[in-house]
Amino acid sequence: MLQTIDMASLGKLRDDFRGHLVLPGDAEYDRSRAVWNAVADRYPAIVARCTRVEDVVAAVRFARASDLVIAVRGGGHSVAGFSTCDGGIVIDLSGMREVRVDPTKRTARVEGGALLEQLDKAAQEYGLACPVGVVGHTGVGGLTLGGGMGRLERKHGYTIDNLLSVDLVTAEGLVRHVSDEDDPDLFWGLRGAGANFGIATAFEFRLHPIGPNVSTAVVVFPIERAREAAGLYRDLSLSAPHHMHLGLNFGMAPGGRAATPGLKGSATVAVGATHFGDQKGAERDLAKLRGQIEPLVETLTQTTYLALQKMSDEEMAWGKRFYMKGAFLDELSDAAVDRMAEQVSAAPGECSIGLWAQGGATAQVPEDAMAFTGRGAAHWLGAEAFWVEKDGDADHVAWGRAAMAAIKPFTRAGHYVNDIVEQGDDIVRSIYGDAKYEKLRALKRAHDPDNVFRLNQNIRP
Repeated sequence: MLQTIDMASLGKLRDDFRGHLVLPGDAEYDRSRAVWNAVADRYPAIVARCTRVEDVVAAVRFARASDLVIAVRGGGHSVAGFSTCDGGIVIDLSGMREVRVDPTKRTARVEGGALLEQLDKAAQEYGLACPVGVVGHTGVGGLTLGGGMGRLERKHGYTIDNLLSVDLVTAEGLVRHVSDEDDPDLFWGLRGAGANFGIATAFEFRLHPIGPNVSTAVVVFPIERAREAAGLYRDLSLSAPHHMHLGLNFGMAPGGRAATPGLKGSATVAVGATHFGDQKGAERDLAKLRGQIEPLVETLTQTTYLALQKMSDEEMAWGKRFYMKGAFLDELSDAAVDRMAEQVSAAPGECSIGLWAQGGATAQVPEDAMAFTGRGAAHWLGAEAFWVEKDGDADHVAWGRAAMAAIKPFTRAGHYVNDIVEQGDDIVRSIYGDAKYEKLRALKRAHDPDNVFRLNQNIRP
């Protein structure tokens, strides 16, 4: 790998770079190339651990001059493995994780390598939060540039709905500040397809008063009562206040998110809600979920926002192998519920199909306001598979594909880009739709005509 790199150019990079360059054969190489999804076991020629914006600029210019594929690593959580590459350069932002909160303006400035747990913790010191994802060790950058779905979306929108500006290193190695005021067209594209246009070294977000205390409730049923559980979830999605996050999950014990102790090998379906409003009203608002007839499990938990945001961290720990497929639904029919129950009951292991109710703040932003596509759907759906051993790859990937193929007749056009593992022009076009795809191509031609940033769900110029 390394012998294909011009050594004089590498020497120049060392002169300009204050971070740390890791090469094959170095003691820390294997640790440096590892990413969250163990399926993505790749061997970059260089890992450039950046500590400042100038390091990112130097790495981009070196990669371009050397014709190297660029992988960008913030949290390393890309489900498709875009945080690493074979034979190219990983521009690692993990040394750039500062988070600064302005409690008066209710804003946060977040460096490109920061993790969700760092943003959550810094904002909660002032009783504030930014709507982000649900796993603390996810990177802020990748989540944001793809959209940012999470527990607060019905109350305060997606992460991109709260994004005020981005500092971007472009394909030419220049630094730009992008916002609705500075460059509205590029800012439009960054919110949903941002990995195509540069490396985000900093974000500015709007924050909202949240917590510190929140309430969660879950009821779990055997899979045979899936229609009943889905009906409960469906009714809640239509009537619950926007300060409640709602989910429906089909899972196989053990390991699935709906799994219940003592039910090893049994499929279950769970309805869950998280209440972010006035805690005095939590019992009232969650009453419709609780008190169901003979659930296997019924819980009501008082917790903190920070604890909630780390609740899935162990389940989603580094080192597992992962595959998923996602979609949006306009409605949840009994026929669709039956299909999901069938697929989970036939799963090879730690597999689940989960839905989140959308609406609320997400539906108050026009669909064409940014590149992200799907906010008009009533539900988001994800079919997920976790496993540990490499010899399980074929079975789990086959299950994920078969499950989504079975569900596809009930889905609508569009996909959440952060869910997509497969690549290709047709797949990328299906994410955004024809009109947005063509607008994104025009932006790509303007800002990255040589397709320097192509290791993503790539918009071809």
